[in-house]
Amino acid sequence: MTAKILSDLDASALSGRTVLVRADLNVPLEAGRISDDRRIRATLPTLQLLVDAGARVVVLSHLGRPKGEAKPEFSLAPVASRLSELLSRPVRFVPEPRGPSVVEAVEGLADGEVALLENTRFVPGETANDPELASEWASLGDLFVNDAFGTAHRAHASTAGLAEAVRARGGEAVAGLLLARELRFLGDALRQPERPFVAILGGAKISGKIDVIEALLPRVDRLLIGGAMANTFFRALGLDTGASLVEEDRVELARGTLERAGDKLVLPGDCVVAKDIAAGASTRNVARDQVAPDDRIGDVGTATVADYEREIAGAKTLVWNGPMGVFEVEEFAAGTLAIAEAVAKACDGGAVGVLGGGDSAAAAERAGVADRLTHVSTGGGASLEFLAGHVLPGVAALTEVA
Repeated sequence: MTAKILSDLDASALSGRTVLVRADLNVPLEAGRISDDRRIRATLPTLQLLVDAGARVVVLSHLGRPKGEAKPEFSLAPVASRLSELLSRPVRFVPEPRGPSVVEAVEGLADGEVALLENTRFVPGETANDPELASEWASLGDLFVNDAFGTAHRAHASTAGLAEAVRARGGEAVAGLLLARELRFLGDALRQPERPFVAILGGAKISGKIDVIEALLPRVDRLLIGGAMANTFFRALGLDTGASLVEEDRVELARGTLERAGDKLVLPGDCVVAKDIAAGASTRNVARDQVAPDDRIGDVGTATVADYEREIAGAKTLVWNGPMGVFEVEEFAAGTLAIAEAVAKACDGGAVGVLGGGDSAAAAERAGVADRLTHVSTGGGASLEFLAGHVLPGVAALTEVA
């Protein structure tokens, strides 16, 4: 399906309308302070368009996993303050996600004003996609804008449920500018990549990414594997992985994937090992067939980095999701940071580089290359679901282009 986009609407017709916006403002908080506001900044273009058009904007978002309870540490109050600063206008914080106080606050909005409701996940019916809750939110306005790619793979009341409820009332549900950008870059990478098309997949487990691997293999020219998931492939090759993390119940699956993939799927040729994956650990760079019984693999090795850098340098389209090692620990970060720089260099040279969210985005930030990449996704789980070819409920519920 092709979802209608906010920019498809006549901006002059937005003035005076109450517009419900599902944003992804799930930012990290440390002692009540926002430590990374990238997700807030990412949705600013959508909010600014609506404010400039004179809409009355009601923003919904979750933060953390409060599990249906109102917990102060998961309050969106700090987000409202930061959003006010970034929009250069007051954002009215409503300290409840539903109820009479919400209705009163929304009814009191003037054209061009913004209100942010308290954490949607303070309500038990949110994650259960309670239709009554979705209908209650839908009654607040007549246009729904989903700009939360990070939760588009969840059928929650404030995502798919709200879109369906607004449409049932005769309104429209459209994609915000951020959501549309995510779908465009990820979709183009899958549908019409300029070749060579190289995908890079890392992370801990094959089980979390096997659908992505299977979906990408027919499309890519090379699929470079890193992270602990490579260990399970090593075991499928009959290699000793020492004390490293291995999904024993996925070894046969890995073996079958290797047989089908042929030379498209590229595994590390060497790795960085230590007795413990911990700060200060004494590390060695060894060939993948020289891992000792008490070794733990923590990163791809120097020869692998060089091989992967060559593959990346020759690519025209790159999709990267998942770190090459335990990059949070300095001793095992070199592989991930080198890959981040290699992808950035390819983008500098004109390649399209699309980076999945989550740990990949954090790695790009740490490497200082995020601004050089074509697109850094705001949704780790959602980007994986999309790359695997799965339907995203938060997108499927939107109004289709006629």
